[in-house]
Amino acid sequence: MIAKLTGLLDSTGLDSAIIDVGGVGYLVQCSTRTLRRLGARGEAVSVLTEMWVSQDNIQLFGFADTLERDWFRLLTTVQGVGAKVALSLLSVLTPDQLTNAIAAQDKTALSRADGVGPKLAARIANELKDKVSAFGTMAPKPAVGGDDAAAVPAAPSNAAGDAISALVNLGYKRVEAFTAVHAAAQKLGADATVSDLIRAGLKELAP
Repeated sequence: MIAKLTGLLDSTGLDSAIIDVGGVGYLVQCSTRTLRRLGARGEAVSVLTEMWVSQDNIQLFGFADTLERDWFRLLTTVQGVGAKVALSLLSVLTPDQLTNAIAAQDKTALSRADGVGPKLAARIANELKDKVSAFGTMAPKPAVGGDDAAAVPAAPSNAAGDAISALVNLGYKRVEAFTAVHAAAQKLGADATVSDLIRAGLKELAP
């Protein structure tokens, strides 16, 4: 298993790079996010890798950091999401944007990636919604002197879900509505009504 490559950047393509390690060129498929971070040809580079071995092929996938690699692993657990689609998602959405899109069930954002239609976007959002807490989904920043391990909010309550839907119906993007209602719920507490959350959410969204 090849878990990391360190060498010189030989060349890059639209979705891959060749890394020269001791005179051997390794073809590594990458997201555009990782490719942008590799630098110029001839420079020293280091990437984390996943190696996939099939009956007739060996493929290496490269990542600029651990977070992107972990997202690749998580995305490819979803039926219909192969390596190509996972890299496409990581090319159009940062890990933080992916986390927020799945937490907010924002299928439109996920559909921006090549190869992700409405049905697959819905499957990704549904299957991973309970797993994104490992990536810090919408975690509030701890107060000074507070607990660094701030609690990650659970899925929206019924009231919060209704408030999010109402803001979406008013024309706001689902991620924006999710973020605003989450912030409102943090301030108002668990007893907040739908109306309370909508009003407070609109204040959060005000310029």
